[in-house]
Amino acid sequence: MYPHERSLVKRLEGKPFALIGVNSDSDREELKRVLVQKQITWRSFWDRGKDGPIAEQWKLDGWPSIWVIDARGVIRYKDVFGPEMDQAVDTLLAEINREN
Repeated sequence: MYPHERSLVKRLEGKPFALIGVNSDSDREELKRVLVQKQITWRSFWDRGKDGPIAEQWKLDGWPSIWVIDARGVIRYKDVFGPEMDQAVDTLLAEINREN
């Protein structure tokens, strides 16, 4: 998924878009190495494992989980990957453009 996410972040640079990651790995030091190795440039929070506070609050039961949230903070799409994620994000950006 990382190559696709990197391309999405690059394509939408300068647009009202943010990719935010939540990582559930238990070893924070290993996670730091992976973030550098995989060139993760977007904000990524460490959740201290799969039972961390973020996973608990959002009731996550599977990884990876993708949630696409609109400009009002409403979850509009869930578990969309690849081209489906692109389409979801492009749809929401088009909505913002129509409103402005």
